[in-house]
Order: sequence, then C-alpha cells, then structure tokens
Amino acid sequence: MFDRLKSFLFEPKSIAPLVVFRIIFGLATFISTARFLYLGWVDLHFVNTQVQFKYFGFEWVQLATASIMYAIHYLMLAASLGIVFGAFYRVSAIMFFISFTYCELIDITYYLNHYYFVSLIAFLLIWMPANAHFSWDAFVKPSIRKSFVPAFTIQIFKFQLILVYFFAGIAKINYTWLMEALPLKIWLPANSDFPFIGWLFNYPLTAHVFSWAGMLFDISIGLFLLLPQTRFFAWLLVLFFHLLTGALFQIGVFPLVMVASTLIFFSAHFHQNILLFLNKFIKFPFLSEPNYADEKPTGNLLGSSLITGVILCWVSFHILFPLRYVLYPGNLFWTEEAYRFGWRVMLMEKAGTATFYVQEKSSQREGVVDNSDFLNVHQEKQMAMQPDLILQYAQFLKNHYQRQGVSVDKVSAEVYVTLNAKPSKLLFNPQLNLLEIVDSWAPKTWLNRFEE
Repeated sequence: MFDRLKSFLFEPKSIAPLVVFRIIFGLATFISTARFLYLGWVDLHFVNTQVQFKYFGFEWVQLATASIMYAIHYLMLAASLGIVFGAFYRVSAIMFFISFTYCELIDITYYLNHYYFVSLIAFLLIWMPANAHFSWDAFVKPSIRKSFVPAFTIQIFKFQLILVYFFAGIAKINYTWLMEALPLKIWLPANSDFPFIGWLFNYPLTAHVFSWAGMLFDISIGLFLLLPQTRFFAWLLVLFFHLLTGALFQIGVFPLVMVASTLIFFSAHFHQNILLFLNKFIKFPFLSEPNYADEKPTGNLLGSSLITGVILCWVSFHILFPLRYVLYPGNLFWTEEAYRFGWRVMLMEKAGTATFYVQEKSSQREGVVDNSDFLNVHQEKQMAMQPDLILQYAQFLKNHYQRQGVSVDKVSAEVYVTLNAKPSKLLFNPQLNLLEIVDSWAPKTWLNRFEE
C-alpha cells in the first residue's frame, strides 16, 4: 500500500497547473498587499497602535518601527512579483512567507482564515519547482527547466483547498446554523437593498435555504471539483458562491483567492492553454515555451520514502489540528477554545462589552479603564469577546500602570457577551483577579457556562 501511495504521489504530471497556480498566487498576493497599503492599513494595524495581542507561543514576535513595517510591505510586493514571473523564485517565496507570516503574527485580533491559508500556501511554494517552466529563472538557467513534475507538487495544493471547504462545511453542521438559520437570519435582512434578490432576504425561509445550501456546498464542492464530469459546473458554482458572499459581506480578497486558486483542479491541457495564451499576448522573451506535444516525461520520478513520510505528516496534522476542539467542553462559540485555525468562516454573530477595573495595591483604590485610550475600535471589539485576549489586556494594563508608578495587584472586568442575538450574559465572574489566571491550552474553567 505504501508503494502504491508513492506511485500516486510521484507519478509524472505536466508542470502547467503548478505554474499557473504560481502566477495566480503571486498576482493575488500582490493585489492584496497593494490594497492593504492603499487603504492605509499599515498605519492602522502597525503604526498607530499601543497594544498588540499575541498568538499563544508567539509572544516573542514584536512590532518593528513604522519605516520597517512599510519596507516589509514593499518587500512583499516585490516578492509577489518574483513569484509571478518566477524570478529569483526561491528567494522570493521565502521572503514573502517570512514577511507575510511575521505581519500576521504581530496582532491576533486581525486573524483571518485566509491569512492562515496564504501562509500555508506560501510555505509550500518554497519547496515546489514552480519556477522550472515559464519563468525568468528557467530562462537564465535552462538546466532547471522541467515540463513534468511529481504529482504531489500539484495534489498538495488541491488538498489544502478541499480542506478549507470541507472543514467550513463540518463547522456548519450544528443546530444553530441549520435549524435556527443563525447568524444568516440576522445578516440577510440587513442586505435587503441588494439588487434584484434583496427583497427575498426579509423572509426567514431564505436564511434557512442559504444555511443548508452553504453547508452542502462546503461539504461537497471538493469532490465535485475532483471529478472531471462535474468539474466545470462545480467551478461555476464556486464562482457564483464567492461572488455572492463577497458582495453581501465584507470579506476582502478571500473570494478572489478561492475562485482563482480552484482553477488548479482543471486538466493539464487547460493550464497549458492558459500559458500559451499568456505567451501570445505578453511578449516577454523568457516566457516563450516549446510545443507541449513534443515533450515527454523523462527520468525516474519515483520519489523517496522520506518525502512520502513528510507529506503524510503534513496531511495528518492539517486533518487532526482543526479537530482539536472536540477535546474541550462547553460551547465552542462561547469559549472560542480551539476556534482558530479550524477553517470556521462566518459562523456566528458575537459581540461583547468589557469594563475593566484596576486596583492599586497600597491604597486598595480602584479605577475604571477607558479602553479607547489604548485600543482601536477593531481591537476593542475583538478583545471584548475573546477570553485569551481579555487575559492579555489585563496584563497590559498592569504593566502600563506600573510604568506610571502605580503598583497594581488586581485587574478585574465586567464582560457581557451576546451570541447570535441572544440576551447578553456575563462571560465570567467580575470579581475574578485576571492577573492570577495563566493562559494555556487547558480548558478555561474560569468562564461561565453558556446556557441557551
């Protein structure tokens, strides 16, 4: 069986799908980074900020100066173009992965599933020979040219894409999403002015139809993209789904990334035609290619057991890691334990209000914190409903006031959270000293239970 797996992974395949994927990914990251700069988000996220909330285990990632943060984003632009054209490809892929992931790790309040997805894809591209064809590197160094690559260099990206959809579908299989049609029952009426079909959003039945359709789409679309008989219609469905969700909800470039990336499921001939089309209309000499019909796979592409083992470890981790939530008791949306990195997309409407109290050690005097003195609107919104961020903020307040000469021995908070338009409830006992709670991957027993 292991030998059959190796044969499947290392079967010679046309490099064209990998090359087109490289170009698409580079273009998408270039557009996304340029948009980030244009909208002034470098200042908002990384310059005009006093607090950075950290990912567990990555507290050591520190914010650089404003000039360096801008330089990093311009480096991402250059690296994206390097990926598009296959120029200094390995260096470009490494630089993009490091710079993008660094920016992602600076502040957890800006976590998005598609940022995580981009980091994973960028990491994988480092190891793939995506510059061996239709690239500057292959033009200046013909010895690296290849027209065929091991199948795993293409299949691994299909796996990552299917994973996003499938786990998003699994996450939707719950009573609130399917039977109560929440949060779509809240969101859709707010878009009743949507052209042509907006009037339908006022009907509760529409929310139920969208909820079930969304779950079924996510669960099954990967299979339909894999099957040649259904692939074209499945991609049209992907296009329609992401155009609609992108128009209805503010989800940035995620629809563009997914629509373009899923083209990798199409045949090698389809991607060869794309490259021939680009070669015809983009007159760069290094993009000229020989006739595919004259090329045959050469050499022994049967790979090593080491590479097969690495692929199995990668696949196993990315299947098991999103499932870690089953180890935690309580309502996942309430505690948010193991919520991140699980491909949960737009599953809940959640908001919180948090009032913090700081107590001076010597006098026992207590003061109320104005959160807007330290946090921007987005940070305060995210902090007020996520338990681990509340603990981080309490530690920040302690350190801040101690730098002001105030010895703080207690930070408490009154936090009310509403989930899917249900009445707001206390997240935990407001008398708790948050400074005494150490965050970890253990269940957060200090939180109140969520009662329907």
